[in-house]
Amino acid sequence: MAKIIPFKAVRPTRDKVNLVAARSYQSYTKEQLESRLRDNPFSFLHIVNPGYRFDKEISGIERYSLVKNRYLEFKEDAIFVQDSKPCYYVYKIVDRENQEFNGIIAAVSALDYENNRIRKHEDTIAYKEIIFKDYLKTVGFNAEPVLLTYPDNTVIKNIISKKQKERAEYEFTTTYRDTHYLWKVEKPELLKAIETEFESMSHVYIADGHHRSASSYLLYKDCKTENKNHSGQEPYNFFMSYLIPESDLRIHEFNRLVKDLNGLTKEAFLIQLDTVYRIENRGSIPYKPNQKHQFSMYLDGEFYSLHLRKTAYKMTNSLDGLDTQILFKTILEPILGIVDLRNDNRIMYMNGKNDVVNMKSSVDNGDFAVGFGMVPVKIDEMKQIADDGLKMPPKSTFIEPKLRSGITIYEF
Repeated sequence: MAKIIPFKAVRPTRDKVNLVAARSYQSYTKEQLESRLRDNPFSFLHIVNPGYRFDKEISGIERYSLVKNRYLEFKEDAIFVQDSKPCYYVYKIVDRENQEFNGIIAAVSALDYENNRIRKHEDTIAYKEIIFKDYLKTVGFNAEPVLLTYPDNTVIKNIISKKQKERAEYEFTTTYRDTHYLWKVEKPELLKAIETEFESMSHVYIADGHHRSASSYLLYKDCKTENKNHSGQEPYNFFMSYLIPESDLRIHEFNRLVKDLNGLTKEAFLIQLDTVYRIENRGSIPYKPNQKHQFSMYLDGEFYSLHLRKTAYKMTNSLDGLDTQILFKTILEPILGIVDLRNDNRIMYMNGKNDVVNMKSSVDNGDFAVGFGMVPVKIDEMKQIADDGLKMPPKSTFIEPKLRSGITIYEF
């Protein structure tokens, strides 16, 4: 059973939440970051970028300590206040394309992560886990929920729908034209009903946030070892998540761009591809595949369709049938010589939401020699790979919604 509990969130006041909320730090360009830090003193970016005050780049433990100081200042100035009772938080996002995401912000169990009741489909990088664990341990809070998904549930759906008929605690629109809503759930009978429904689920799945989950688990292990009176109820036993039903999840593909043909001529490259794929030249008109095991390729000003030859590739498990794995095992590794998908600087990933036109532009301007597009991974594929204990290649999924930092904060 999955243990999902309410918690006392630290949150911005209603009048400042739109000013506080921020995208992930890494998603801003240098110019965007400078603008927001200069013009908005309430942005959560001031907390995670404390060196701005000193006009200095600060890293490591020194930065972590200053992040904590900025956070405490926001609390002292009553920009942040903490709820007096544990709550679940119904959270809704309506994006600029009018796609709607509805779910619940809650605390989930690190022990469930350990016991695989929170299931993973991506590998994590050990040193990144440790860096973020050390960060969490110093600052003492988590400000961006991990995105989890669960099978559609009628009881939870009805509670969310009923709550959304009330006045929202927050309602604000970002400069990206996404509108965010938040409602507090604090009635004991509703808290119990939600907790019971999640307890009936054997497991839930990480959709986005594998490194944050892994780091929270490492924090739990550290704190458990250091606390001689560990009871299992301390805040460090849990981490903050946004849980949405599977039907609300949106999965896009990541296209692959490679800088060179690994010393091959165009003709030699196409000949090697022909042993594994049926190749058709589609000309200069953008082409996007519409079926699994089919790929688009852009090379030297022309699009190609690649259809996997069934006799040329064996599928023995759920990972073998994943298109990103097929592309890796049939082209990227054996022909283009890319072995390390995470660290080889010859490959770049571009989310497919931006379409193949951007892939074309990146090749046409000379930054890359070839680009590959594919259809998005299905939720059932993602779940099956997680159930089988396997891991997808990096950048197999671009998942929405993308969450804002600083709207609800979990302290431990």
